[in-house]
Amino acid sequence: MRSTYEFGILGPLLVRQSGTPVHVNAAKLRMLLASLLVEADRVVTVDTLVHRLWGDTPPLRARNTLQNYVLRLRRALGSPADTGPVRTHPRGYLIETDPQTLDVRRFTSLVRLGRTALEQNAAERAAALLRQALELWRGDPLCDLPGDAFPELRLTLQEQHLAALELRIDADLAAGRSADVLPELRALVEAHPLREHFWTQRMLALYRCERQSEALECYRTVTALLGEELGVTPGPALRDMHARVLAAAPDLGRSPGRTEAASSPNAPGRHVLPVETTGFIGREAQLAQVRALLSTARLVTLTGVGGVGKTRLALRSAAQLAASYADGVHLADLAALTSPDLLDRAVAEALGLRDQSARPPAEAIVDRLRDRQLLLLLDNCEHVAGAVAALVLRLLRAAPGLTVLATSRHRLGVPGEHILTVPCLTLPEPGAACDARLRQPPERSESVRLLVQRAAASAPAFGITPRNRAAVAQLCRRLDGIPLAIELAAVRLGAMTAEEMLERLDDRFRVLCLPGMPGTETRYQHTLRGVIDWSHTLCTPQERLLWARLSVFSGGFDLSAAEAVCAGEGVGREEILDLLAALVDKSLVAVDSTGPRARYSMLETIRQYGLERLGELSRHTGLRIRHSAHYRAMTLRAGAEWCGPHEVDWLLRLREELPNLRTALDFCATRPEHVGTAVAIAVDLARTRCWFFSSVLGEGRYWLERLLASPPALPPDLTAGALAMKVWIALCQGDNPAAETFLAECRTQAAGSDGPAVAPFTFIEGAHALLVDGTSESIPRLAAAREQFLRDGRHGDAHMATMMWAMAEAFLGDPVSARAAAREYTAEAEAGRAPWARTWACWCAGLVELRHGDPAASLAPLRDALARQSAFGDNWGPVWGVETLAWAVAETNRHTDAARLLGAAHRLRQDTGVALTGLRPFHDAHVAAERRVRTVLTAQEYAQARTYGAAENSVLFALRISAEPRTGAQAKTGATPPPRRHEQSPTGLAGPCVSSDTG
Repeated sequence: MRSTYEFGILGPLLVRQSGTPVHVNAAKLRMLLASLLVEADRVVTVDTLVHRLWGDTPPLRARNTLQNYVLRLRRALGSPADTGPVRTHPRGYLIETDPQTLDVRRFTSLVRLGRTALEQNAAERAAALLRQALELWRGDPLCDLPGDAFPELRLTLQEQHLAALELRIDADLAAGRSADVLPELRALVEAHPLREHFWTQRMLALYRCERQSEALECYRTVTALLGEELGVTPGPALRDMHARVLAAAPDLGRSPGRTEAASSPNAPGRHVLPVETTGFIGREAQLAQVRALLSTARLVTLTGVGGVGKTRLALRSAAQLAASYADGVHLADLAALTSPDLLDRAVAEALGLRDQSARPPAEAIVDRLRDRQLLLLLDNCEHVAGAVAALVLRLLRAAPGLTVLATSRHRLGVPGEHILTVPCLTLPEPGAACDARLRQPPERSESVRLLVQRAAASAPAFGITPRNRAAVAQLCRRLDGIPLAIELAAVRLGAMTAEEMLERLDDRFRVLCLPGMPGTETRYQHTLRGVIDWSHTLCTPQERLLWARLSVFSGGFDLSAAEAVCAGEGVGREEILDLLAALVDKSLVAVDSTGPRARYSMLETIRQYGLERLGELSRHTGLRIRHSAHYRAMTLRAGAEWCGPHEVDWLLRLREELPNLRTALDFCATRPEHVGTAVAIAVDLARTRCWFFSSVLGEGRYWLERLLASPPALPPDLTAGALAMKVWIALCQGDNPAAETFLAECRTQAAGSDGPAVAPFTFIEGAHALLVDGTSESIPRLAAAREQFLRDGRHGDAHMATMMWAMAEAFLGDPVSARAAAREYTAEAEAGRAPWARTWACWCAGLVELRHGDPAASLAPLRDALARQSAFGDNWGPVWGVETLAWAVAETNRHTDAARLLGAAHRLRQDTGVALTGLRPFHDAHVAAERRVRTVLTAQEYAQARTYGAAENSVLFALRISAEPRTGAQAKTGATPPPRRHEQSPTGLAGPCVSSDTG
């Protein structure tokens, strides 16, 4: 399916691909995209683009650099050159858009339609169209670009915005909304005091509200202002309005008011929707989805968890679409219904029916709607869903011009129903408050914007500062981006700081409770608990029980986990699937079916509520024991299948299950009788390299240290494995002092050990000799550990010993033994059809070639290993893959490229927290490569190249640099040319280590 794109310049630069935001972060790429969008569907010459990007000082080879930026822009948009929106032309480039995909074009079209409707005396339709146009504005045009970019365009668009605003107010005045526009006009004349039409409109609105003296005072004010500022008198329109107000001209008489205009149920275009009292934040993608669905479907149901903003989204969508329905929009709020029997009367009242006959209300509704074209908004349907479904089905069959937009916490189940699950507001990225490299600052997320806006009203002293930025971002994340929770938190910010609220958020249902507020006597009682209580009430007893039991999971779960942990005592194993489906339908559980197995999850707020209910149940400790046992069984199986065809699948699955594994570890760590289970989980996660693969190496060490601090009696082989893994992690971190301390514990434990407990100690002695001492003694020790593991039937551990033995031979052995070890390691990985092991065998082959053969020939296997590890999502292997490529490139005398790769590798080590100085052979090779590069480059050239590499995407940069062929010019400079037009991706590379068997 071809992607659809939406672009926006009426505010910060905006890109969406099939409704999903696309982040274009690089400043030059944003300027390039904006340059194409302001002249959409027209060719922008290369010279024009070069001038816009670099002004009067373009770089050398600016055209090639521009071509590179175009390629990067296409990648950022996720589109190839032949089908994407950015097209190449002999004279330059252009971006293709449709009339509805560029906001400035939609704005212009809607304003034109609104002006035409106003000229035809269709004031309501004109006002709706112009509101829709103005809602496209998200701020000043291209406000996130430099201030000197497109100055004339920005002024033109701002003028068009003001003109549209004037036109919309004209429409509102013509529709009789004089009192409604007065507050807005007061703000507008203050913001634009020299814009006479706003003064004219304000005088008319005041006069129609029977405030003639204030209207005349307006004229005196603007006359004095124009004289003082410009030395001119008011223009003809303003003078004419003044004269007519003085004369009380009959044509200025009060226009038909909203009540009068709406009094007749037959009035065309009638819609009575509540006026928004607070600002509307974000939801652009969902508004577009609702518009798209309602353009083809006759029944659309917005579902989602309580408090997520279904009603607000529905009301905003209905207001935007009101002009599209000849008989308008009608709202029926069903929240107050106490019985399904009252539904028909509530809908009849919403439609303005005054039927006094004895016939059933449903028949009167059908008669009224049979020939009408209108949008019926049914809000809060969940507690009368069955009755709503029956009525809606009857109405849709009888009234072909009827469209229904419903909100409910679960679907209605009517044939032809289209479901749109309303998501929570977008959240700030983890670490966004302190890492400038992330895509967007916290303030740009919808949840933080809502918090700041609502806090401005209830806590005027609150503001985002460098001190509280991280706390605000974390607060919004922990509230799941649920609008109701954020609004309640904003009120609390008047009495406490964001940091203090975070400390109390484990008791969120008490913290986010505001009793006694006037005007909040609804079923929610203006509390977060009230919203969730209502969802709980709508569940069956079995659904409530499963909800409570599912709260034991952290981060998500699959069906097998739910069956293993939650079945029993009132819920049969065979019933879990149907009950889960019911909770999904009620928007209490979310399901992701994009992977090989369905993944279920709950918002943290829903989970916390379930935990409270779980605490009220008896035997909940048994549930946590079953949870720990399930994940212990998972890690045991993963360890047994390590170094086999499914090892990458296990790595990905264990990384996904880390939240549940942490929960199991924490529970078992606090109960002496279950500490052994926790130790076994932590050891198997280290054995399968999950801690490494997922970039949480420090966490693995934390658990082993905590669990072994005062352990109960454990089986000797489990104790040996745990102690050895603790040393192993410290060694890989380069933390030699800790490794020495832990190794001493191992040696003490090893005294007198026999059987399966011996092999881990032998392995760790060999690893220590390699990584800390850098001596050839590591080779026989690791070979002996390998034989011991194989003797004990521990093939996964034997594989790791083989890997370290082959590595030791590559660093410290002679060419013959190093090549023999690499061949044996490769054969073992191939025999096991282990995809992750194959990448390391490939890396070892490249390392052997680098140190004992042709450095240029080592590039292909090293690059292939890096590409495949990156494709797996491995966060550990690429740290060493990029570093080793830097050594190889240095050996081929491409000194600038080598310095860049050293910078890229340094950044990866910073991200993972690895200290290279503690890893002797790696550190020595690094120092040798650096020394080789520095002998050719000046200190400034080396620093610039290293900084350049650290700023790039390390893996992609390393793959491109190492794949570039050398030319004569490059042999002199040691630098590669700009990226080629069709740059390979990690998954598209092939090398000598690629096997046809993918495992």
